[in-house]
Amino acid sequence: MMNVRALLCAALAAGLAGCASAPAPAPVVDTSAQDQAAIRMLEDKFAAAFNAKDANAIMALYSSGDDLVVFDLAPPRQYTGWAAYKKDWDDTFAAYPGPVVFQISDLAVTVGGNVGYGHSIQTVTMTDKKGKKSTMTVRVTDGYKKVNGQWLIAHEHVSIPVDMTTMKGVPDSK
Repeated sequence: MMNVRALLCAALAAGLAGCASAPAPAPVVDTSAQDQAAIRMLEDKFAAAFNAKDANAIMALYSSGDDLVVFDLAPPRQYTGWAAYKKDWDDTFAAYPGPVVFQISDLAVTVGGNVGYGHSIQTVTMTDKKGKKSTMTVRVTDGYKKVNGQWLIAHEHVSIPVDMTTMKGVPDSK
């Protein structure tokens, strides 16, 4: 009759022998460089769609469900869901029917698995219904998620600095 200690040792030895023959886990593949490149391409598509004033192409880059949250410059304080934010783009392009010039600079992207975030400086010149041009430089932070292999914007925060003395936005900040 074996004692408990002998049984544990025998079980441990059998387990270790089984581990020695077990296959090694598959190596983890680092796709962060490819994911960052894909997000940069997404932002390039955004710029092209903005310059073309194509709200549908812009919205194709966003999460299509009610989980999309955007803090934009124009009221309301928060847009929740794809349809609400699509209306914001439609309204913006209707208010500024003239030419648009849009640029993204200082884009930084970080990814980890199926989520990422980025921040950039974005400058736009738009022309309103009376032909008046307005230029604005904004700060944008995007939260990305990978859905079915495609990166989408799931959260966005757009802001401009505020002059604390006048409490007015500074749309031409440097």
